[in-house]
Amino acid sequence: MRKIDKTEIYVMKSYRQLKSEKRRVAVIGTGQTKFEARTPNKTYYELALEAAMMAMSDGGITLGNIDSVVYGIYNDLFERQIMPDTYVHDYIGMYGKPGIRITTGGATGGYAFRSGYSEIASGLADVTLVIGAEKAQDCYDWAQGKTTPEVIKSIAYSADMTWEFPLGTSAASSYAILASAHMKKYGTTEEQAALVSVKNHGNAINNPFAQSPMKITVDEVMQSRMISHPFKMLDCSLYTEGAYALVLMSEEKARETDVKDPVWVMGIGSSNDKSFTGSRTVNDRMGKYGDIADLRNHYESAAMAYRMAGIENPRKSVDVAELHDAFSFTEIQAYEAMGFCERGKGGKFIEDGVPMMGGDLPVSPSGGLLGAGHAVGATGVMQIGEVVNQLRNRAEKRQVEINRGTGLAHSIGGPGSSYCSVSVLGVD
Repeated sequence: MRKIDKTEIYVMKSYRQLKSEKRRVAVIGTGQTKFEARTPNKTYYELALEAAMMAMSDGGITLGNIDSVVYGIYNDLFERQIMPDTYVHDYIGMYGKPGIRITTGGATGGYAFRSGYSEIASGLADVTLVIGAEKAQDCYDWAQGKTTPEVIKSIAYSADMTWEFPLGTSAASSYAILASAHMKKYGTTEEQAALVSVKNHGNAINNPFAQSPMKITVDEVMQSRMISHPFKMLDCSLYTEGAYALVLMSEEKARETDVKDPVWVMGIGSSNDKSFTGSRTVNDRMGKYGDIADLRNHYESAAMAYRMAGIENPRKSVDVAELHDAFSFTEIQAYEAMGFCERGKGGKFIEDGVPMMGGDLPVSPSGGLLGAGHAVGATGVMQIGEVVNQLRNRAEKRQVEINRGTGLAHSIGGPGSSYCSVSVLGVD
């Protein structure tokens, strides 16, 4: 049996202490703009305001009820604005109230939600607004007269500028390394990953806010243009413009205002891995996930969230999940890390139809990032909002069967998926 070191004992003691002191938090309102390739007639702060007003209307509150705001905005270069949250805060009328911005790559929305939860759980606020917004296509390469090259380059700036960026790294190549390791270790196939793309693009057909709804086949995914082996074009999500907002409220305030259908935050777990993917097996203090085929921080985040929520068997406890699928292989790895199947069995999990609509555990009924779109700062907020609306039975044509009253959202980002946050939500 592995000996637990002093650092881990300290972390566990601190976690238990925090757990005993925090307040219960509910999500009471959601709001979303349509996710689109371009919204040329709206600024990022106009998108943020639109989503925020919808969320406040859904939650039955006004700006005056908001105590604090958390902004999920990933990339200053996308918005062409340093500290873009400052101007959103002004635009939506929140001056005089505290606001903070979170930026953790593709996990920005998940970490923004975590921060909003902490505002209320700690007692700093009773009502917090969480807004994720992005305007990726405003990032323009004037020399080439194109948008896409500059967007890709600006994301590559997230890599280490000394050792990685000069070698031509990209988001796709960073995650392709992880996918290739999983294929080599477990025998996962490109065809199995293609099933994720087929599923999520198909799910998006029933999402009126989705960017890329389409009915496609495994063959079409396999024949699409190669991006970074093993990723083909249809294995990759598209850059998106849009916003999503959530209203969070303390239990005391929710009871006081007679909120009709609150969805409770049951557990949150977050973990950061080493940014240099190749160094993750070196000086591995935890000693649990010794190679890059298994995403260590995903397992740790899920375990933390489940422990906080009191969940021992996620496969039998979770009704619906939204898993990060910027690339199709990532969803397969997430099946395993979230405990929905055994390690190395993610490919078979989707082959067996378990995560399909109508399966035992539907995954990404929204269409995920592949189908709904990847508005980076808003993505994790959207995933949580989708789970909330599923648990409230408000997902319309994409509604899944809710039996246990529990859902999960999984948000990742950064070089080689170095950030991960998992949120477990439930209804009474």
